[in-house]
Amino acid sequence: MSAYWPWWAGAIGLALITINHTLITDRSLGVSAAWDRVLHWRRERQLERMDEEFADDQALAEALAAATAEHFGTGTGTGASTVPQEPYEGSQPLEANAEPAASERPAATSLRPAPLVTQAALLVSIFLGGFIAAAASGRFHLRYDMGPGFRDLVTADPTTMIAMLFVGGVLVGFGTRLAGGCSSGHGLSGCGRLRPVSIVATAVFFGTAVAVSFLLWKVI
Repeated sequence: MSAYWPWWAGAIGLALITINHTLITDRSLGVSAAWDRVLHWRRERQLERMDEEFADDQALAEALAAATAEHFGTGTGTGASTVPQEPYEGSQPLEANAEPAASERPAATSLRPAPLVTQAALLVSIFLGGFIAAAASGRFHLRYDMGPGFRDLVTADPTTMIAMLFVGGVLVGFGTRLAGGCSSGHGLSGCGRLRPVSIVATAVFFGTAVAVSFLLWKVI
């Protein structure tokens, strides 16, 4: 690992990571969402404990039906209508309005985010993987600036640099929330699943990056 991987090897590696994460967790890969959930781990752990009570779709449906009956009544009280209801058999075609089979409906558990411990492991693995790669290549050293390119194009003043990085981080977080995901969630998982919103978001991400890079290098 003394040199950087070629672009095609990096693309294959990212594809394998995304596919492996999807097969293991049945969720999309997203770093920003994982970071947000780990930061608010107390709230997320409480939500996970609440979700565990209704992990089964049938149990969730029964609990909702019981709560509805308790709140609105079952319709058998004194003021309930006594008009006989026409039986369903033979009155309406069931095929047109039939509910989809249980196997065809997406499970409620698949719509929930990945377990908190899984996303925490993802973030730790990203940090450890980067550290191991840098140490193995002999390029690891602590830096307190963004390198000569940043100093030449933007600023060399450390206070201004920290302020700009802080504002940039806030804008990245705002954009991630606004777009419903980051470059990993939309660019890797979303585009891999051919989701239109992810394709549009990724096009905006990279189109903006190309425009800003051209502005910095060619104009400024």
